[in-house]
Amino acid sequence: MSLVRLNKHIASLGIASRREADVLIENGEVKVNGKVVTEMGTKVDPDTDMVEVHEKVEERRENLIYIALNKPKGYVCSAKATKQDPDIVTDLIPIDERIYPVGRLDKETTGLLLLTNDGTFVNAIIHPSSESEKEYEVTFSQQIPMGAIRKLEEGVKLEGSRTLPTRVKKIGPAKIRIVLKEGKNRQIRRICQRVGFPVKTLKRVRIKGLKLNDLPLGRWRHLTKAEVENLKT
Repeated sequence: MSLVRLNKHIASLGIASRREADVLIENGEVKVNGKVVTEMGTKVDPDTDMVEVHEKVEERRENLIYIALNKPKGYVCSAKATKQDPDIVTDLIPIDERIYPVGRLDKETTGLLLLTNDGTFVNAIIHPSSESEKEYEVTFSQQIPMGAIRKLEEGVKLEGSRTLPTRVKKIGPAKIRIVLKEGKNRQIRRICQRVGFPVKTLKRVRIKGLKLNDLPLGRWRHLTKAEVENLKT
Protein backbone atom coordinates (compact mmCIF):
# COMPACT_ATOMS: atom_id res chain seq x y z
CA MET A 1 0.00 0.00 0.00
CA SER A 2 1.42 3.38 -1.07
CA LEU A 3 -0.11 6.40 0.65
CA VAL A 4 0.06 9.96 -0.71
CA ARG A 5 -1.17 13.27 0.65
CA LEU A 6 -4.76 14.01 -0.32
CA ASN A 7 -3.91 17.38 -1.87
CA LYS A 8 -1.23 15.74 -4.05
CA HIS A 9 -3.67 13.07 -5.19
CA ILE A 10 -6.30 15.69 -6.11
CA ALA A 11 -3.66 17.57 -8.09
CA SER A 12 -2.64 14.38 -9.91
CA LEU A 13 -6.26 13.95 -11.03
CA GLY A 14 -6.13 17.37 -12.67
CA ILE A 15 -8.88 18.85 -10.49
CA ALA A 16 -6.83 21.60 -8.85
CA SER A 17 -3.34 22.59 -7.81
CA ARG A 18 -2.10 21.45 -4.40
CA ARG A 19 -2.80 24.88 -2.88
CA GLU A 20 -6.28 24.93 -4.43
CA ALA A 21 -6.84 21.39 -3.14
CA ASP A 22 -5.99 22.54 0.39
CA VAL A 23 -8.74 25.16 0.12
CA LEU A 24 -11.22 22.57 -1.14
CA ILE A 25 -10.36 20.27 1.77
CA GLU A 26 -10.64 23.09 4.30
CA ASN A 27 -14.04 24.10 2.88
CA GLY A 28 -15.41 20.56 3.24
CA GLU A 29 -15.72 20.00 -0.50
CA VAL A 30 -13.75 16.73 -0.55
CA LYS A 31 -14.92 13.26 0.47
CA VAL A 32 -12.81 10.15 0.99
CA ASN A 33 -14.77 6.90 0.82
CA GLY A 34 -18.01 8.84 1.24
CA LYS A 35 -16.94 10.90 4.28
CA VAL A 36 -16.07 14.60 4.25
CA VAL A 37 -12.39 15.19 5.11
CA THR A 38 -11.21 18.56 6.37
CA GLU A 39 -7.92 17.59 8.03
CA MET A 40 -4.83 18.89 6.27
CA GLY A 41 -2.18 16.26 5.67
CA THR A 42 -4.67 13.41 5.27
CA LYS A 43 -3.16 10.56 3.29
CA VAL A 44 -4.95 8.22 0.89
CA ASP A 45 -4.23 5.12 -1.15
CA PRO A 46 -4.85 6.10 -4.82
CA ASP A 47 -5.53 2.47 -5.73
CA THR A 48 -8.26 1.76 -3.19
CA ASP A 49 -9.63 5.02 -1.72
CA MET A 50 -12.49 6.78 -3.51
CA VAL A 51 -11.85 10.54 -3.57
CA GLU A 52 -14.75 12.80 -4.58
CA VAL A 53 -14.84 16.55 -5.04
CA HIS A 54 -18.12 18.45 -4.72
CA GLU A 55 -20.01 18.79 -8.01
CA LYS A 56 -19.93 22.59 -7.77
CA VAL A 57 -16.15 22.51 -8.06
CA GLU A 58 -16.38 20.73 -11.41
CA GLU A 59 -19.16 23.10 -12.52
CA ARG A 60 -16.80 26.04 -11.97
CA ARG A 61 -14.29 24.60 -14.41
CA GLU A 62 -14.84 26.38 -17.73
CA ASN A 63 -12.98 24.00 -20.01
CA LEU A 64 -13.31 20.34 -19.20
CA ILE A 65 -11.59 18.28 -21.87
CA TYR A 66 -12.12 14.63 -22.80
CA ILE A 67 -9.92 13.05 -25.46
CA ALA A 68 -9.56 9.60 -27.03
CA LEU A 69 -6.12 8.73 -28.40
CA ASN A 70 -4.92 5.72 -30.37
CA LYS A 71 -1.61 5.36 -28.54
CA PRO A 72 1.40 4.18 -30.58
CA LYS A 73 4.28 2.08 -29.25
CA GLY A 74 7.17 3.88 -27.61
CA TYR A 75 5.14 6.48 -25.71
CA VAL A 76 4.64 6.40 -21.94
CA CYS A 77 1.45 7.35 -20.13
CA SER A 78 2.79 10.28 -18.16
CA ALA A 79 2.33 14.03 -18.13
CA LYS A 80 6.05 14.60 -17.54
CA ALA A 81 8.98 13.48 -19.70
CA THR A 82 12.16 11.99 -18.25
CA LYS A 83 15.60 11.25 -19.67
CA GLN A 84 14.72 7.56 -19.68
CA ASP A 85 11.31 8.13 -21.31
CA PRO A 86 11.35 11.37 -23.33
CA ASP A 87 8.27 10.50 -25.42
CA ILE A 88 5.01 11.00 -23.53
CA VAL A 89 1.45 10.65 -24.77
CA THR A 90 0.56 14.30 -24.18
CA ASP A 91 3.17 15.22 -26.84
CA LEU A 92 0.74 13.77 -29.38
CA ILE A 93 -2.03 16.22 -28.41
CA PRO A 94 -1.01 19.83 -29.18
CA ILE A 95 -3.43 21.76 -26.97
CA ASP A 96 -2.71 24.46 -24.39
CA GLU A 97 -4.72 22.95 -21.53
CA ARG A 98 -3.04 20.58 -19.11
CA ILE A 99 -4.45 17.06 -19.39
CA TYR A 100 -3.64 13.71 -17.83
CA PRO A 101 -3.87 10.08 -19.00
CA VAL A 102 -6.76 8.13 -17.49
CA GLY A 103 -4.99 5.01 -16.24
CA ARG A 104 -2.01 3.56 -18.09
CA LEU A 105 -0.92 1.52 -21.06
CA ASP A 106 2.65 0.28 -20.92
CA LYS A 107 5.23 1.61 -23.37
CA GLU A 108 4.88 -1.26 -25.83
CA THR A 109 1.07 -1.40 -25.79
CA THR A 110 -1.03 0.43 -28.37
CA GLY A 111 -4.67 1.38 -28.57
CA LEU A 112 -7.40 3.33 -26.83
CA LEU A 113 -6.26 5.79 -24.16
CA LEU A 114 -8.37 8.51 -22.57
CA LEU A 115 -6.98 11.86 -21.41
CA THR A 116 -8.77 14.57 -19.45
CA ASN A 117 -8.53 17.36 -16.89
CA ASP A 118 -11.66 16.13 -15.07
CA GLY A 119 -10.78 14.23 -11.91
CA THR A 120 -14.34 12.95 -11.40
CA PHE A 121 -14.16 11.36 -14.84
CA VAL A 122 -10.83 9.73 -13.95
CA ASN A 123 -12.32 8.10 -10.84
CA ALA A 124 -15.32 6.81 -12.83
CA ILE A 125 -12.95 4.91 -15.11
CA ILE A 126 -10.04 3.70 -12.98
CA HIS A 127 -11.31 3.26 -9.43
CA PRO A 128 -11.58 -0.46 -8.57
CA SER A 129 -15.21 -0.08 -7.45
CA SER A 130 -16.22 0.98 -10.96
CA GLU A 131 -15.20 -2.41 -12.42
CA SER A 132 -14.90 -0.72 -15.81
CA GLU A 133 -14.65 -3.21 -18.64
CA LYS A 134 -11.56 -2.89 -20.82
CA GLU A 135 -11.13 -5.03 -23.93
CA TYR A 136 -7.79 -5.92 -25.51
CA GLU A 137 -6.64 -7.63 -28.70
CA VAL A 138 -3.71 -9.96 -28.01
CA THR A 139 -1.49 -11.80 -30.47
CA PHE A 140 1.03 -14.55 -29.72
CA SER A 141 3.99 -16.02 -31.58
CA GLN A 142 2.33 -19.46 -31.63
CA GLN A 143 -1.15 -20.94 -31.69
CA ILE A 144 -2.87 -20.75 -28.30
CA PRO A 145 -4.90 -23.83 -27.27
CA MET A 146 -8.30 -23.77 -25.59
CA GLY A 147 -6.77 -25.13 -22.38
CA ALA A 148 -4.71 -21.95 -21.95
CA ILE A 149 -7.72 -19.81 -22.80
CA ARG A 150 -9.80 -21.52 -20.11
CA LYS A 151 -7.09 -20.76 -17.56
CA LEU A 152 -7.21 -17.07 -18.53
CA GLU A 153 -11.00 -17.11 -18.21
CA GLU A 154 -10.90 -18.64 -14.73
CA GLY A 155 -8.34 -16.16 -13.36
CA VAL A 156 -4.63 -16.54 -12.80
CA LYS A 157 -2.71 -16.38 -9.53
CA LEU A 158 -0.43 -13.34 -9.32
CA GLU A 159 1.48 -12.26 -6.22
CA GLY A 160 -0.52 -14.52 -3.93
CA SER A 161 -4.01 -13.63 -5.16
CA ARG A 162 -6.08 -14.73 -8.12
CA THR A 163 -7.12 -12.25 -10.81
CA LEU A 164 -10.83 -11.83 -11.52
CA PRO A 165 -12.38 -14.10 -14.17
CA THR A 166 -12.17 -12.74 -17.71
CA ARG A 167 -14.07 -13.15 -20.97
CA VAL A 168 -11.90 -14.47 -23.80
CA LYS A 169 -12.78 -14.94 -27.48
CA LYS A 170 -10.41 -16.66 -29.89
CA ILE A 171 -10.36 -14.68 -33.17
CA GLY A 172 -7.45 -16.43 -34.86
CA PRO A 173 -5.02 -19.33 -34.31
CA ALA A 174 -2.69 -17.04 -32.34
CA LYS A 175 -5.04 -14.16 -31.55
CA ILE A 176 -7.64 -13.46 -28.83
CA ARG A 177 -9.87 -10.73 -27.47
CA ILE A 178 -9.86 -10.51 -23.67
CA VAL A 179 -12.09 -8.40 -21.40
CA LEU A 180 -10.90 -7.33 -17.92
CA LYS A 181 -12.71 -5.64 -15.04
CA GLU A 182 -9.55 -4.81 -13.11
CA GLY A 183 -6.25 -3.19 -13.96
CA LYS A 184 -3.26 -4.69 -12.21
CA ASN A 185 0.14 -3.55 -13.46
CA ARG A 186 0.89 -5.15 -16.86
CA GLN A 187 -1.83 -7.67 -16.04
CA ILE A 188 -2.44 -9.18 -19.50
CA ARG A 189 1.24 -9.64 -20.21
CA ARG A 190 1.75 -11.28 -16.82
CA ILE A 191 -1.22 -13.66 -16.94
CA CYS A 192 -0.46 -14.75 -20.49
CA GLN A 193 3.15 -15.37 -19.50
CA ARG A 194 1.91 -17.38 -16.52
CA VAL A 195 -0.14 -19.74 -18.72
CA GLY A 196 2.83 -20.21 -21.04
CA PHE A 197 2.04 -17.87 -23.92
CA PRO A 198 4.02 -14.60 -23.86
CA VAL A 199 2.34 -11.65 -25.58
CA LYS A 200 3.64 -10.64 -29.00
CA THR A 201 1.44 -7.55 -29.50
CA LEU A 202 -1.17 -5.94 -27.27
CA LYS A 203 -3.79 -3.35 -28.22
CA ARG A 204 -6.68 -1.93 -26.18
CA VAL A 205 -9.80 -1.68 -28.33
CA ARG A 206 -12.54 -0.70 -25.84
CA ILE A 207 -13.13 1.06 -22.51
CA LYS A 208 -16.66 0.51 -21.16
CA GLY A 209 -18.91 1.31 -24.15
CA LEU A 210 -16.32 3.35 -26.05
CA LYS A 211 -14.59 1.54 -28.92
CA LEU A 212 -11.36 2.47 -30.69
CA ASN A 213 -12.96 1.75 -34.06
CA ASP A 214 -11.07 3.30 -37.00
CA LEU A 215 -9.21 6.07 -35.15
CA PRO A 216 -5.76 6.03 -36.85
CA LEU A 217 -2.66 5.13 -34.85
CA GLY A 218 -1.19 8.23 -33.21
CA ARG A 219 -4.31 10.33 -33.84
CA TRP A 220 -6.80 11.72 -31.33
CA ARG A 221 -10.27 13.23 -31.12
CA HIS A 222 -12.54 14.94 -28.60
CA LEU A 223 -15.24 12.77 -27.05
CA THR A 224 -18.85 13.73 -27.61
CA LYS A 225 -21.01 14.78 -24.67
CA ALA A 226 -22.96 11.53 -24.94
CA GLU A 227 -19.75 9.47 -24.85
CA VAL A 228 -18.56 11.31 -21.73
CA GLU A 229 -21.85 10.73 -19.94
CA ASN A 230 -21.88 7.05 -20.88
CA LEU A 231 -18.31 6.60 -19.58
CA LYS A 232 -19.20 8.31 -16.30
CA THR A 233 -22.16 5.98 -15.75
